[in-house]
Amino acid sequence: MSLSELMIDIPAEHEANVFGQFDTYAKKLERTFHVTLIARDGSTKIVGETEAARKAQRVMTQLLELSKRGNTITEQNVDYAISLVFEDQEEGIVEIDRELICHTLQGKPIKPKTLGQKRYVDAIRKDMITFGLGPAGTGKTYLAMAMAITAFKRNEVNRIILTRPAIEAGEKLGFLPGDLQSKIDPYLRPLYDALYEIMGADSFVKNSEKGLIEVAPLAYMRGRTLDNAFIILDEAQNTTPAQMKMFLTRIGFGSKVVITGDSTQKDLPSGTTSGLDVAVKVVKDLDGISICTLTSKDVVRHPLVQKIVKAYEEYEKKNTGRTRGNARRKRS
Repeated sequence: MSLSELMIDIPAEHEANVFGQFDTYAKKLERTFHVTLIARDGSTKIVGETEAARKAQRVMTQLLELSKRGNTITEQNVDYAISLVFEDQEEGIVEIDRELICHTLQGKPIKPKTLGQKRYVDAIRKDMITFGLGPAGTGKTYLAMAMAITAFKRNEVNRIILTRPAIEAGEKLGFLPGDLQSKIDPYLRPLYDALYEIMGADSFVKNSEKGLIEVAPLAYMRGRTLDNAFIILDEAQNTTPAQMKMFLTRIGFGSKVVITGDSTQKDLPSGTTSGLDVAVKVVKDLDGISICTLTSKDVVRHPLVQKIVKAYEEYEKKNTGRTRGNARRKRS
């Protein structure tokens, strides 16, 4: 085993950002690549087995460039940079960071944070209909919302239509008080939250009153033709095949559609087929339609959420394998 000593210059103003609080990120790199980092006078020496030292250097170079671009380095950035290096991906987190969609009301930039998210955003730009499939925390709805608001502000579409099926998440809530709007608001709250953060409550209310932004249950789409609109169907795993067909046949000229869902979190009655599952099979080979599958690697919430999603994926794979094995034994 050959040892190498590689150098990387990290200016003092970026050192704390790249190394992390109490050198947390530096220690993670040392544990992951089995190297030693020695920082002195604006330079960092990486000591370790040649290939491992090169990988650690590549990660640190990416983190430094991210810091120079004005980003605050997060644990998610470090973990994802490490995973890209292990996978020998040509694109790194710096290339992903260049993809700016828009800014929130507070000036925070909205960008894809993983390769999967970047491909998802690229697909939305390119195709008329995009399916965004994947677990919670992968930014499916939030990124689609950012793309919709950006298109609306640039006058690429005349209005935004946001919809989702009104189905309780595993609980029966009974009869809700108030008028119709009060009854449907709880189902659509996640869409409102993203709208307020990116557009602002005042701007949303004004455009909503003019009919330029509409947030409505999926049932309200029947009988309509939606031209020159950016339409987002959220929680599509809770549609029936008939509802999904109805929605897809509403789309008119000049419109762009994003359909998001997580097939592992269906709230449909037992035995009911999901319209999302059927639609993906039916339209997968049609031109102008992209199907983007995000995974646990694309989760951008707290790192623990990523671990939870991965643990559930592994658990469900094991259970699926056992179920198939039991079915075979019964047939034999």
